[in-house]
Amino acid sequence: MNFSAKNVFAFLNYQFKASIIKSVINLCKRVLGKANNKVAKSSKKKPSTSGPSVLTRDQHNVSRKKMSNNALKVLYRLNSGGYNAYLVGGGVRDLLLGLTPKDFDIATNATPEQIKDLFRNCRLIGRRFRLAHIVFGREIIEVATFRGHHENAPEKEQSCQKTSKQSEAGMLLRDNIYGSIEEDAERRDFTINALYYSAKDFKVHDFANGIADIHAKKIRLIGDPETRYREDPVRMLRAIRFATKLDMTISKETEAPINELAPLMANIPPARMFEEFLKLFISGKAQLNFTQLRKYDLFRYFFPATDRMLNDGSHPHIEQFIVQSLKNTDSRINNEQRVTPAFLFAAMLWYPLQSHVERLRDSQPHMSPQDLFFAALSEIMSEQQQSIAIPKRFQAVMKDIWILQDKLSRREGKRAYKVLEHQKFRAGYDFLLLRAEIESTPENFILQELAKWWTDFQSTDNNTQELMIKSIVSPRAGSRRTPRKRRKIRDSNPSDHN
Repeated sequence: MNFSAKNVFAFLNYQFKASIIKSVINLCKRVLGKANNKVAKSSKKKPSTSGPSVLTRDQHNVSRKKMSNNALKVLYRLNSGGYNAYLVGGGVRDLLLGLTPKDFDIATNATPEQIKDLFRNCRLIGRRFRLAHIVFGREIIEVATFRGHHENAPEKEQSCQKTSKQSEAGMLLRDNIYGSIEEDAERRDFTINALYYSAKDFKVHDFANGIADIHAKKIRLIGDPETRYREDPVRMLRAIRFATKLDMTISKETEAPINELAPLMANIPPARMFEEFLKLFISGKAQLNFTQLRKYDLFRYFFPATDRMLNDGSHPHIEQFIVQSLKNTDSRINNEQRVTPAFLFAAMLWYPLQSHVERLRDSQPHMSPQDLFFAALSEIMSEQQQSIAIPKRFQAVMKDIWILQDKLSRREGKRAYKVLEHQKFRAGYDFLLLRAEIESTPENFILQELAKWWTDFQSTDNNTQELMIKSIVSPRAGSRRTPRKRRKIRDSNPSDHN
C-alpha cells in the first residue's frame, strides 16, 4: 500500500497524541489511586460526615429574639469583617429544644489573632485549644476558630508542640490545628452539638444528623467512641451530663467503652475536675448524675475516699446521706435558691473525715479532740486535692461546717449565742438537720432533739432563749467535785524523834 508523505505525517501525529492522552490517563489513575488510599486510611482515623442537612428559616424554631444580643453583635461584626461565623453547639441545640441556653458559643474561620483585631474587648485564653473571649461586662461570648484534623495539617504544624500534641494514651494535649467548617463539625463530640446557625441567612446546618438524634433523644458520639474518649476522657462525663440534662439516653455504641476507659480520667488535671464537678453537681441534676457516675465507675475520680466507703459498706448511712444532700441541693437550685459547692464537698467527705478521726484516736489516744480533728482534716484534704482542686474559699467553709457540728452540741452559758452569731451558722445548722434526718434511729434520737432545740432557739424571744439555755443539763453536771486541798508536808526535825 502506498502512503503519501502527508498521510504518514497525519498518522504519526495521531499516534503521538494518543500516547500523550494515554499517559495522562494513566497518571490520573495513579494520582486518584493514591488519593483514594489516603482517604481510606484517614477514614479509619477520623469520623466522617456527609454534606450537611440545611434547614431554612421556616423549617426550624431558632429565633434571634431568644439569643443574647451580645452574641448577635459578635456574629454581625465577624460577618461584616469578611469572615464566616456561626452560633454553634449547645446554644443551637437548646433553642431547637425550646430551652434557654446558658451560653452562646460561636465558631468562625477567623484565627484568634484576627478575632482580637476586630474586638477591643477580646482576650485570648487557653493552651490546649486557643480561644477568644469577647467580654461584655459579666457576659462572655466564647469564639473558637474552626478546628481541623491533625493528620491533614502541614508537617510543620504537626511537629510543633504548641499546635499539635498528643499523650501516649491518645489524649490531645494541644489542639490548635485549624480547618474548615466540615472538619470542625467532624471534630465536635456529639451529633447534637454539630449544629451551626448562620445569622446571614438564618439557616441551621446539621452535619451529623444531630436533629434526628434530638428527636430520638439519643446522645451519640461522632466517630469511633474509643478514639474520641481517648482524645478527651471528659467526654465520658459530658455524655452523662447531657443525658440527664436533656432527659435523653446514651446510645449503645457511645456507652459501651465507658467502663473500660474510665481509668483515663486519672489523667485529667484536678483544676478541670473542679469545673466538671460544678457542671455535674451544681446544675439541678446532681442526684441523677451521681447515680450515673457510680454506674460507670467514674465517681471515684471525683471522691476516691468516699467511693471506697460506698463500695465496702463500712458506714451504714453514707449513701443515704449523700443522696439526700444532693436532693436538697437540686431542690434549692430548681427553686432558684442560692447554694454553695462547699456544702456538698462537706457532705461528700463527712464520713471519710470521721473515719480518719476514729483511726487516729485508736492509734494515738493521747491526742486532744481538736488535734485529732485537724490531723484528720489534713489527711483527707491532701488526698482529695489530688482529685479535685477545691479552692481555699470553699475549704474554709467546709471546715467551718464541720467544726460547727461540735459547737452546736455545746450550748451552755453564752456558747449558744456565740454559735448563733457565727458567720456560717446557717450552713452548719442545715448540715445538722441533714445528719439528724439520716442518722437518727428510734434508739438514738439525740441528734433529732438537738436539731429541734436549735430550730426553736432561733425563732423564740430572748427570755425564752435564756430559759432554754438554763434547762440544759450539762454532761458534766453532778460529776464535778470540789478539788481536795493538798496537805502541806512539814519538814520533820530529826531532833523531835530523839
